[in-house]
Amino acid sequence: MTRGVCVARKASAENPLRCAVLISGSGTGMEKLILHQQSNSQCSHQTVIVISDKKSATGLSKAADLGITNIAIELPDIENVAQRRTSHEELITQAIEKSGAEIVILSGYMRILTASFVDKWSPNLVNIHPSLLPHFPGADAHGDVIASTVEVSGCTVHFVDSGVDSGAIITQCRVPRFSDDDVASLAARVRVEEHRIYPLVIDAIAQGRVFKEGENVTVDGDL
Repeated sequence: MTRGVCVARKASAENPLRCAVLISGSGTGMEKLILHQQSNSQCSHQTVIVISDKKSATGLSKAADLGITNIAIELPDIENVAQRRTSHEELITQAIEKSGAEIVILSGYMRILTASFVDKWSPNLVNIHPSLLPHFPGADAHGDVIASTVEVSGCTVHFVDSGVDSGAIITQCRVPRFSDDDVASLAARVRVEEHRIYPLVIDAIAQGRVFKEGENVTVDGDL
């Protein structure tokens, strides 16, 4: 079986892969990623900018406290919806390019990206979703799990395409769903695994161990 195409250049601690992280809210996953980077002298990736689509996102202050350049880029006041989305993403792209980032990491970013943005950054565009995709995509994954009869949930790190949580899967982690769970308790259990696995996937990408060919993804070694 062929490995496919290496997702990113093989980086090093001396020349780390430069990351842009997009958030919409509290940025807890972003914070864990940056702490992982800053606490490991051999880490081969580095966050150079955090961007939120909301000025009210508390994750921006977390990024500032960690010494990371951060900016809010809200939707422009344009009446045409398609033009508003395109203009918004153009502003985000300009900020990413100015930062020198090579990979875009979505971490609780709640906007669906256009095909043009995806094409611009793919395959260096990844997301983490709080369910075992392809099951329970969308913004209310935990609520959908609670409303279902499944006994296992989890999280998925995947490449981003222009669909809703439909890109090729890199890895998944499973967690139990208990009969007395509510959305908050399930989310807290899944979040532990999200914070653990996402930095490890970015490690693997920066180390040149992730390969993609269409929907087939190969990871050399353990995460």
